[in-house]
Amino acid sequence: MATRLVQIHMKARDDSALGRFWAEVLDWGVDSEEPGVTNLEPVGFVYPGATAVCIDVVADPQPKTVKNRVHIDLATTSAAHQADLVARLRELGATPADVGQGDVPWTVLADPEGNEFCVLEPRPIYRDTGPMAAVVLDCADPRAMARFWDEAMDWTLHEVTDDHAVLRSAKDVGPYLVFHRTPDVKTVWNRAVRPRVHLDLRPYPGDDQEAEAARLRALGATGIDVGQGDVPWTVLADPEGNEFCVLTPA
Repeated sequence: MATRLVQIHMKARDDSALGRFWAEVLDWGVDSEEPGVTNLEPVGFVYPGATAVCIDVVADPQPKTVKNRVHIDLATTSAAHQADLVARLRELGATPADVGQGDVPWTVLADPEGNEFCVLEPRPIYRDTGPMAAVVLDCADPRAMARFWDEAMDWTLHEVTDDHAVLRSAKDVGPYLVFHRTPDVKTVWNRAVRPRVHLDLRPYPGDDQEAEAARLRALGATGIDVGQGDVPWTVLADPEGNEFCVLTPA
């Protein structure tokens, strides 16, 4: 059994507006699954697939109150491309964001609902990822997170150090998943401060969702109640308390 990362779940007070913003950012298509849910994926993409991690923007009236633990890094091909992209994103409604990054070669912005993201300087590792270079998750212990997530998914662990861990799909396509050590550690899940962005995993066709959730619990995940009620997905938290969902097999 195995799962794979298929999408980023992003909450928004206005899912349609935020969906349009990210569709413009990534040059992706927009599809409304139902009222309050806006799906984003590359044009012509067959979901689920390894070449992209899609985005589900879901309506939620609560405002963003804390820095997200999960953010998107955008790829660029040259210094000019980076500058042009930053300018275009600001025209679309992005604003500069200070997360304590200091003097760095990448640019930190926030989308219209305050979700942080980075426009990276050109990096050879991201030359074939498409517009989304990486999905980045802040953590206290990249080595421990690598152990859990390497077992949780069928993605390949490319690198692990005290400061970061890097995974990519088993087919070596699409964006990377990066665990980056930061001092603002999440140690306890807090229902009053729910994350605005989390990861969604999906088992493969023919696998058993409940058995997969049990396997993840044995690896160190815990079941959590976020008020989800009777839903077809299972909500868990990784060993550092980061919420994620196990969707139905597909």
